[in-house]
Amino acid sequence: MLSTELKTQIQGAYSRFLEAKGLKPRYGQRLMIAEVAKVLGAIEADDEGRRAGEPAVVAVEAGTGTGKTVAYSLAAIPTAKAAGKRLVIATATVALQEQIVYKDLPDLMRNSGLDFSFSLAKGRGRYLCLSKLDVLLQEGQAQSATAQLFEEEGFRIDVDERSQKLFGSMIEKLAGNRWDGDRDSWPEELADADWGQLTTDHSQCTGRHCPNFQQCAFYKAREGMTKVDVIVTNHDMVLADLALGGGAVLPDPRDTLYVFDEGHHLPDKAIGHFAHFTRLRSTADWLGQVEKNLTKLLAQHPLPGDLGRLVEAVPEIARELRTQQQFMFSACEQIADFRAGEDMEGRERPRHRFVGGVVPDHLVELGLELKKGFAKLTDLFTRLAELLKEAMDGEASVGIASHQAEEWYPLFGSLLTRAQNNWDLWSAFTLDDPEDSPPMARWLTLAEGGALFDIEVNASPILAAETLRRNLWNVCYGALVTSATLTALNSFDRYRMRAGLPRCAVTAVVPSPFHHADAGVLRVPDLMADPRDATVHTAAIVRELPRLVEGSQGTLVLFSSRRQMQDVFDGLERDWRRRVLIQGNLSKQETLNKHKARVDGGEPSVLFGLASFAEGVDLPGRYCEHVVIAKIPFAVPDDPVEAALAEWIEARGGNPFMEIAVPDASLRLVQACGRLLRTEEDRGTITLLDRRVVTQRYGKAILNALPPFRREIQ
Repeated sequence: MLSTELKTQIQGAYSRFLEAKGLKPRYGQRLMIAEVAKVLGAIEADDEGRRAGEPAVVAVEAGTGTGKTVAYSLAAIPTAKAAGKRLVIATATVALQEQIVYKDLPDLMRNSGLDFSFSLAKGRGRYLCLSKLDVLLQEGQAQSATAQLFEEEGFRIDVDERSQKLFGSMIEKLAGNRWDGDRDSWPEELADADWGQLTTDHSQCTGRHCPNFQQCAFYKAREGMTKVDVIVTNHDMVLADLALGGGAVLPDPRDTLYVFDEGHHLPDKAIGHFAHFTRLRSTADWLGQVEKNLTKLLAQHPLPGDLGRLVEAVPEIARELRTQQQFMFSACEQIADFRAGEDMEGRERPRHRFVGGVVPDHLVELGLELKKGFAKLTDLFTRLAELLKEAMDGEASVGIASHQAEEWYPLFGSLLTRAQNNWDLWSAFTLDDPEDSPPMARWLTLAEGGALFDIEVNASPILAAETLRRNLWNVCYGALVTSATLTALNSFDRYRMRAGLPRCAVTAVVPSPFHHADAGVLRVPDLMADPRDATVHTAAIVRELPRLVEGSQGTLVLFSSRRQMQDVFDGLERDWRRRVLIQGNLSKQETLNKHKARVDGGEPSVLFGLASFAEGVDLPGRYCEHVVIAKIPFAVPDDPVEAALAEWIEARGGNPFMEIAVPDASLRLVQACGRLLRTEEDRGTITLLDRRVVTQRYGKAILNALPPFRREIQ
């Protein structure tokens, strides 16, 4: 049970915060503080300070405007400190991560009276590698002979005058303590191509053997993390840490209280984290390069002992694997019936899906040979990396100097990562799925590969439930999941299934402070067009849209299909088209900036967008007075992971349309409606151009799950 002392501390901090800010308590916020404190503050620990008993997980849906960050921070920070645990706050987006670190937590610290320290934890890829910068500045075009052999691995150094200038100014700023090596704190936007030359990953990093280790931006940031009460990071970093067994980069999960903000993303992030793919033609080309490069390396550097024997074994295995890759390419080419299909962002990716995740026997046999070959390659590169580490430690018996080992380690590390990734893919692709568990989704995608096409082989879990249950919920000290959209059709069932929440998890919905019925109206006009008939429905939108949005300064029109979005745009009169900004022509941020500038200048502006504009886009006030939703956002039917999940549910006697398609569409529709009211002063209209919410059996459930706007249904 929550102790009186902790309860008093949390209540006192909330009162001080409200008073200092001149705010009135919000009902939903108070409720959320109470729910989080009740679950996380009542965890019982054993003699070693570890959680005793059932997993302690609470899921809270809190609408826009509740003040979620303040609520969970006020409850979780004192609770974590009282239990002697660290608090890890994980978000899905960089924008929210930065808002929490640079705005919310400093504000809370100033005004609540709570005493705590915090830091931001990012992956290695956000930080500069000083050793790489040194090489770029010292050598430029004259890169080392060994690195030249590995150009394909991203070790090609091609420094033009502009890059030289950029890298020089980085060194100056670092030397003058005017930059900390963090990509996000560099004053200008850095192109991915430039930054890619400057950063590293764990397989290429020599760690404490690096001559720049003491000045390393990543290790400095990581060291700072060990001393703070609250760590703010992202879902991907938590999942990466859990995949390494937990406690590798972040604190041990058993000593951690987690908060997953934007928690509706966590199941999909977890699926993505354990999904694998490889491209057959480009991997065959890579294997050819490995064979050629290492043969050349041996000719330039006769290597002694184990090191020499291991390097000598690689070219032959690479040659055999390359032949097997080509057999697999031919077999996939023969079997694949590539059908064009759109994903939720409207990208066309021709795919061939293996129904039920079942791969034909002859492909499994070829896949097992590839798995065996990549296992050998992975083993060789692992042993080579270990020997190079020994050489860096000054072990003379390895037979090469430590400086040579330092130069080679990142090169062989990158080879190991690629071999390991291929082994992971073929393991998942050829695995016998257990009868009582959901199968893997397996499919082929036609990919562009320069002048020639390539075939991408994919394998992905269809649910992350078991992974999250085993690695997160059952292990951690305690966890909160929160978002404005956790329920679907007013129930947590969908989220429980996808995220594997423990049976004992506490769930709660706390109300938004918005008065939806006063602030907005939901209209469902009769376009006399069935959305399932794309041609007729598109023509009706073209005809009616200008009239529907007349009088609105800022309008957001959301589509489920890129094709329909483009067809509607093309069908509008040329003069009217000038007020439309269509997603994809500019970057998302540039599109939003341009839209705001038009509205600020008194011009009407209309945004056309897809799924990524239906969530996380913040357009308060006049920037968004009208949200038009073309149709109920059902998932694209050929998404291979969702299709495999639907098959599995059907095979178990379920109804995938009612159990997956309808709840998922309901959730997306709620997110889309969430674009209208961003502050308590906002007012506006939502127009849904899909009468299935009125005519179909499932429509009523979808309609009743929407925020309680006034309704005008024709």
